[in-house]
Amino acid sequence: MTLRLHAFVPRSNANGPGIRAVVWVQGCSLACPGCFNPRTHPFDGGEIIDVEDIFSRIRQAAPDIEGITISGGEPLQQGAGVLALLERVRHDTALSAILFTGYAWDEVQAMPEAERLLQCVDVLIAGRYDARRRLRYGLRGSANQTIHLLSNRYKLEDLENVPQAEVLILADGRIILSGINPLQNKPV
Repeated sequence: MTLRLHAFVPRSNANGPGIRAVVWVQGCSLACPGCFNPRTHPFDGGEIIDVEDIFSRIRQAAPDIEGITISGGEPLQQGAGVLALLERVRHDTALSAILFTGYAWDEVQAMPEAERLLQCVDVLIAGRYDARRRLRYGLRGSANQTIHLLSNRYKLEDLENVPQAEVLILADGRIILSGINPLQNKPV
C-alpha cells in the first residue's frame, strides 16, 4: 500500500497537542479558496512512498512524540493508504492520531471504510476551509469546520492551546512554515 506524500516532519509543535509527527499527503481536488497549502493540490507532485516506510519514520520519532497528524492535500482522497497507516499506528503504537479533512462530517461518514477509519482517529477536523470565516486560534482554519472528538484522549481546550505557527528547518535544509494559517497571523 502506498501514499502520495507531500512532506513528513518527525517533530512539530503547531499541528496538534504535544509534539507530533506530521504527514502531509499530496493531492486535493477540493481546492478551497485561500487554502494555505496549494502546493499540495496537484496529484502529480510529491513522492509515492510505501505506507510501511512512513510508519517506520513515525516509529523512529515515537519516543519523542505524543501522536501523529495527517493533513494535506486531502487525506481522504487517498483513503486506502491513509487507513492502512492509521491502522498500523493504532495497533502498533500508543500514539494519538489527528486527521484533517476538507470533507464535511456527513461526507466522511458516507465514505467506504468510514467506520474503520474513525476507529483509528482520536480527533477529526472536518469541513472545507472558508477564508471568510478564518479563525486566529486553535486547530480549525475556519469557523465552519467541525471538531469531532472520537476518543477521550483530548478535550476541546487541548486543541485550542496549540501554537499558531512554527518554522521548521529539516535535515535536508528545507524550511517549512507550519501550523494553521501561519502566514495570516501577521498584522493586517
